[in-house]
Amino acid sequence: MWFFIIGFMILSCAVGLFYLITRFRRFYMIKALTGKRSWLFAALPVVFLIGVAIFAPIAMVVVILHLILVWALCDLVGYVVQKLRKQSFKRYYQGAFAILLTAVYLAMGWYNAHHIVQTNYTFQTEKLLGRDSLRIVLIADSHLGEVLTSEKFVEELKNIQAAQPDLVVICGDYVDDDTTKADILLATKALGELESTYGTYYVFGNHDKGYMRSRDFTADELRSTLTENGITILQDDALLIDDSFYLIGRQDRSEHSRASIAELTADLDPSKYTVVLNHQPNDYDNEAASGVDLVLSGHTHGGHIFPVGEIGLLIGANDKIYGAEQREKTNFVVTSGISGWGVPFKTFAISEYVVIDIVQE
Repeated sequence: MWFFIIGFMILSCAVGLFYLITRFRRFYMIKALTGKRSWLFAALPVVFLIGVAIFAPIAMVVVILHLILVWALCDLVGYVVQKLRKQSFKRYYQGAFAILLTAVYLAMGWYNAHHIVQTNYTFQTEKLLGRDSLRIVLIADSHLGEVLTSEKFVEELKNIQAAQPDLVVICGDYVDDDTTKADILLATKALGELESTYGTYYVFGNHDKGYMRSRDFTADELRSTLTENGITILQDDALLIDDSFYLIGRQDRSEHSRASIAELTADLDPSKYTVVLNHQPNDYDNEAASGVDLVLSGHTHGGHIFPVGEIGLLIGANDKIYGAEQREKTNFVVTSGISGWGVPFKTFAISEYVVIDIVQE
């Protein structure tokens, strides 16, 4: 889906570049020029954006697309206002507002992508937990080395430790194509040092095994680094933790060999609380029908850049973009992730880790 979206964005940028040139040409200083000179000076800002895109292609595609869309909206509003007042503006205010609004909007998106917050949920259960409450910390979509550095990740683990988790779960896309072996060694060592009642568990996401084959570590090295640091990898596994509750870790949806949720829950005691880790928030109906109590996911980045999340819902790639909902007796939580992939902006989402308290009724 991401490749389709990126391709569409690049094509839209190409079509919109000429529109931007015509918009810059309407500014007073450029409009005062004549002939080819006005087109040349109007094209200079666009050429600058294209030049920057050579070094940061995905980020600049996002910037250019937003500038085009916001500018078109400002032009439309300006046209309506001028018609209502039956008088044209003396200056091209729409262009100035478009640049200002785009800058502010993307600055907020940059802040959201780089500022990590704690999000809390509380659920009640009639099932026996073996304790009065169970605190789970959910981390997903760190994509180490993309927007979030391993050093920043290690610093954030101090806040996670302060939450005093009973259970820590990593719900996929821990690493990416730009992650280095040094990133993994530093981050995983710190992750393994987290203190919790029941330990740290990990399921793979669609990016963890890599797409571009350009990394300086292998999938086996990633696995061994995780296990050497005391992190349990779950791949279609169901574990009974402390004879109190079940933890099920599903293979990623991209794996053709992954078991169905019905197969994974067939032999479990339904009187015990069951937590499912599923990187992609998909298969909600089957998971609810299986009778599990809580399903934790990431993958969507909370929508990341509008309208990416909505597109995912429309094409059936995801059952939810962000937040909590209940279907039948099953609670679902989708985190926007502690970071994101490729784009250093989150215009419709935050960066977070999630603290979930399961409380015995």
